[in-house]
Amino acid sequence: MKIKKQPNILVIHLKRFKYIEQLGRYKKLTYRVVFPLELKLMNTVDNSDLEYSLFAVLVHVGSGPNHGHYISVVKSHNHWLFFDDETVEMTDESMVQTFFGSAQEFSGNTDNGYILFYESVAKTS
Repeated sequence: MKIKKQPNILVIHLKRFKYIEQLGRYKKLTYRVVFPLELKLMNTVDNSDLEYSLFAVLVHVGSGPNHGHYISVVKSHNHWLFFDDETVEMTDESMVQTFFGSAQEFSGNTDNGYILFYESVAKTS
């Protein structure tokens, strides 16, 4: 596949749920996915690399697909903001890393990055 025109906004959906046939239901996958703050897609357009910067993460909080809660962290004017319903707080870049997931298969941490939003970075020559 070749991207002919660079999109301004790149949305990446991490598949955090898997159907388990033996159980007859979906299970949340909490394994660690380290998503970069700066993303470079190599050789996607003729003689060009695409560069993106993470500006928002939608996070699923909860242990299963049929219940839980969504929160988000959003970068605005070079500051990270944490959104949880009516609560809005300033935070820092390190909070984004807490949503990578767990290194252990069975972990109490159920706050996982689910949808990533990247914006195109203008290249300087």
